[in-house]
Amino acid sequence: MPNIAEFHPQIVHFIVVLGFVGVGLRILSLVVKVDWFKPAATLTLLAAATAGVLAARSGSEAHGPAERIPGAREAVQEHEELGERARNLFLIVAGFELLALAVRKREKARRMALVGSAAAGVVAAFFLFEAAEHGGRVVYGYAGGVGTRSGDPADVKHLLVAGLYNGARADREAGDTASAARLTEELARQMPEDFGVQLLAARSQLVDLHDPAAAMAALDRMQVPPDNARMALQAGMLRSDAYVAMGQADSARAVLEQLTLQFPDNPMVKRVVGEASAKLP
Repeated sequence: MPNIAEFHPQIVHFIVVLGFVGVGLRILSLVVKVDWFKPAATLTLLAAATAGVLAARSGSEAHGPAERIPGAREAVQEHEELGERARNLFLIVAGFELLALAVRKREKARRMALVGSAAAGVVAAFFLFEAAEHGGRVVYGYAGGVGTRSGDPADVKHLLVAGLYNGARADREAGDTASAARLTEELARQMPEDFGVQLLAARSQLVDLHDPAAAMAALDRMQVPPDNARMALQAGMLRSDAYVAMGQADSARAVLEQLTLQFPDNPMVKRVVGEASAKLP
């Protein structure tokens, strides 16, 4: 059988939607006299059971890379166990639904089968929710599968870049500016041609290392696109901040005035420059 590990994120969305909708329809079909609820619930729950089998299988095939992430093994295993329980319970639900179809001419037996389906469905929905919650924790808490699912080295680099960027932000907010500077420096090494990353590195020189001269030197090495107002504004604002940190308020004001002259009709430039100018000493 083909390996379907890479389709796990898509498949789990089907089981989540089909499972909850199917259980809801089955409960409603027992208390509300709407004819189409009953066949809709049967169809949806049978589809949910099928999706559950595929979700559990694809998850088992995909768990290796996530489980090998340091510290993630227990979370991955809990997610896998909950997913298997949800699958098994939805198979039981599907069994009740098929039983109801088999005894459809015996109303009392059919209703008992449907009540059994609803009861098992509620339990199945609980474990489905838990499996989904733990799956989210694996993905968003441990980066399980992020950057590694496709096997593309470029995606792994995206993961590294995201980790460096968010790690630097977290360290800066925690007051560990030395660590923030180190992570930002590595980020700049990973993406030397990215203008936004160059700006982040220059700002780190100013904010994390308190070295406005180094920030200014980094800005001098950049090639700012002359027709890109947003990039020019970001670089200009950083240059102005560096001048202020160096005690050269007049130079900072001149930079801001130049931005206004360069983009006279740009409302974003006018607003940001106006706010910055008002704060200059």
